[in-house]
Amino acid sequence: MSVRRRILGVAAGAFGVAAAGTAVGVARQRRVIARRGAGETFEFGSLRSKPRTVVADDGVPLHVEVDEHDDSGTAPRRGEPAQAPLTVVFCHGYALNLDCWHFQRAAYRGLVRTVFYDQRSHGRSGRSTLGHATIDQLAHDLKRIIDEVVPEGPIVLVGHSMGGMTIIAFAEHYPELFGDRIVGAGLISTTAGGLDPHRILFPMIPVPLGGELTHRVVATLARGHRAVDGLRRIGKAVATVVTDGFAFGDDVPASYVDFVDGMLSATPFEVVAEFFPSFRSLDKFHAVDVLGEIPTTIICGTADRLTSVGHSRKLQSLIDGASLLECEGAGHMVILERHDQVNAALDQLIAAAAATVELP
Repeated sequence: MSVRRRILGVAAGAFGVAAAGTAVGVARQRRVIARRGAGETFEFGSLRSKPRTVVADDGVPLHVEVDEHDDSGTAPRRGEPAQAPLTVVFCHGYALNLDCWHFQRAAYRGLVRTVFYDQRSHGRSGRSTLGHATIDQLAHDLKRIIDEVVPEGPIVLVGHSMGGMTIIAFAEHYPELFGDRIVGAGLISTTAGGLDPHRILFPMIPVPLGGELTHRVVATLARGHRAVDGLRRIGKAVATVVTDGFAFGDDVPASYVDFVDGMLSATPFEVVAEFFPSFRSLDKFHAVDVLGEIPTTIICGTADRLTSVGHSRKLQSLIDGASLLECEGAGHMVILERHDQVNAALDQLIAAAAATVELP
């Protein structure tokens, strides 16, 4: 990518989607603005599209949903070849599912081609095979989804928490795609390593544990995971309070807390335990420099108690040209708690990414 394209792409992002030229356009930007807050009119978990199944390289079926771009009125001129639209792929976090992108999905539906999927062992996807519940495997799953669902055209990757780690692992394994197929990245409430594992576990098991003790306790509880799931259901009132405190920084509507707690509770503890070692050993800061080749936006709440804002600041320092949005007072579920701010930052990211592929 030339310096000129890089500079102009970032400049486009600074002015929002309207500055991205014909990729989105002024008229469409007005529609984007009008759609902000659209998620409030839809019930959580109600946004659906026809399900697709992508089979991972180890045979695990992955549940995928695609919201197609409404390209009415944007047909190519006579004699011009049709171009594949820009696609935004959303990767969700640990113990959640694709529904966590509720406000982003509502805002972009019909305006941008978007792909949502459930990570292996989460939501409607199949259970992981033994030993494949790892961040590296999630990166390979993402590659398979791109190959089958987005076989052509530019892509913006957006990941929250474990989804952001998935993108970083993807960059480690497939760096050649960045600046070519991958033209933008959004890393939200995430890190490339240095995690405090017991902080991640606490919303699922509200008991304060130390690092090594946590690892042993998780391994022990995994052997009796059905009993743990039963206790989590019995202790729902306590779990809801813990979810509120760890997922959010400010007071949010009770429906937000119930929504997140429902996703956490629906994730079997056996799945929680299978993925847990990956967080403990995560160290991929060496792989993030390739993200400097494309517009990259980093977002985090300053009150995030799981992946603190220090992780986001470190990522920004290692990724050339990356922008950082710190949402004051917001917690780990910033995509819900500050959805208007997050969506506005994603508007700018999409604009910058679109500009880089449109320039000659």
